[in-house]
Amino acid sequence: MGDFNLALVIVAIVVCVIVFLVNVYLLVNYQHPDDANQAYFPKFVVVLGLSVAAISILMLPADVANRQACRHAIYNGACNLTLPMKDLWLAVYILDAVLVFFVIPFAMFYYEGDLDKSVGKRIKSALLWMVTTAIVCALVLGILYGLIGKVDFSVRHLSSSTSSFPSSWDFNSGQQCIGGAHQCAAYTASPSSEKKWTMRTTFPEYVVALATIAGSVLFAIFGGVGIACLPLGLIFSFIRRPKAVITRSQYIKEATDLGKKAKELKKAAESLHQEEKSGSKGRKFRKNVKSVEKELLQLEEDVNLLEEMYPQGEKAETTWALTVLGYLAKLVLGVLGLIVSVAWVAHIIIYLLVDPPLSPFLNEVFIKLDDVWGLLGTAAFAFFCFYLLLAVIAGAMMLGLRLVFITIHPMKWGATLMNSFLFNVGLILLSSISVIQFCSTAFAYYAQATAAQEIFGHTLESLRGIKYLYKYNVFQIAFVALAGLTFVYYALFGWRRKTPTGRFQLST
Repeated sequence: MGDFNLALVIVAIVVCVIVFLVNVYLLVNYQHPDDANQAYFPKFVVVLGLSVAAISILMLPADVANRQACRHAIYNGACNLTLPMKDLWLAVYILDAVLVFFVIPFAMFYYEGDLDKSVGKRIKSALLWMVTTAIVCALVLGILYGLIGKVDFSVRHLSSSTSSFPSSWDFNSGQQCIGGAHQCAAYTASPSSEKKWTMRTTFPEYVVALATIAGSVLFAIFGGVGIACLPLGLIFSFIRRPKAVITRSQYIKEATDLGKKAKELKKAAESLHQEEKSGSKGRKFRKNVKSVEKELLQLEEDVNLLEEMYPQGEKAETTWALTVLGYLAKLVLGVLGLIVSVAWVAHIIIYLLVDPPLSPFLNEVFIKLDDVWGLLGTAAFAFFCFYLLLAVIAGAMMLGLRLVFITIHPMKWGATLMNSFLFNVGLILLSSISVIQFCSTAFAYYAQATAAQEIFGHTLESLRGIKYLYKYNVFQIAFVALAGLTFVYYALFGWRRKTPTGRFQLST
């Protein structure tokens, strides 16, 4: 069993169990009270989707550890007895695509179906929508795969005459070949010797590639913004923290105003409910629903702020102390996150955007950490990859309600409906593919000779039709540009106390 790297298998199983339990914990604590003890299928999809996203991120460091498992083997066949990472990669990402494009839409259509209809009719309606989506996706994938589902590799044809072995072996930069005529040196070949070698990629790899492109657009936007707003948001949250507890008279005044606004919002919601029952679900109705939802979120933020500034109960002092400690923790995490974000941006510029790279930078850091302890570099590598996914989520939460062409369902602790959960899980799954591709490229020196690099490196970057997006570093440049703009924005405006934007505002 030593050849199968038993320790790595055990670690993988333990990590999968931990990931599953953490996701169940998040579901239980984030779900809305209205969804308690119901909507079990959407909940199963949420836990499965979050687990697949987290495990896919952690599979890249597992791939590196798997490669190192047979590095010191005493016979050549040892590497064939390690984990089949390429098959695992394709299985996870095909499952990822199925969840994003089929299962999650079905769960959302079913959950958002008319509650007055029977379960059978809701399932039928959701299936119709899902089948329509499946047919469209299958047609698009099939046509694209048939027309341009090929990879073009640049190869150089070299030939040389035979030469007798020399009496001494002296190889250097000027003497790279046997004999001295440089017949086998690639740099002496004429430009006409370079050819294109075309082959058709496998359909699973093509599906992963297209999903990666879709996710890369989201990754460049949300990741670029999130890499800056994730740590700076925590730091400026500490700066804007409430400095002292308000008086009881101030609390009564604010609570009375919020109570009036809550009654107005309740009347508006009841009016919309009656309008929905009458069958009116036009554009104006949907616009009013979104407005009410936005104002409800603003009201919840005002209530939370008021509770923070005036803790109540027998343990009010303890509650305030915990609030202060919470803001201190945000400051510490924000500073640490800022260091990681700066390291990420610097690494992208030094290693990816500069040709040739100025330095391997983080690649060398991971290698040196591995020399200290076998899994230390792998753990640091996993942390940087996972941090990038957190940055994507943070960017989505910041930009979501401000984008005209897309609406992000907000995630609230103890108040998140299943449709919002499903939407965000789909976003995370789609972005996780791009995070892995980005990490395999950014840490190509450390993750060399892995199955992930074979799929996301050579194949993806040589795929016909989309290879130029990677050849000219389009996504990396967009990522760094948005990160820079967000840093500037926070430097100019991040320290200011946020003013509520909803119609129902906390009075000043």
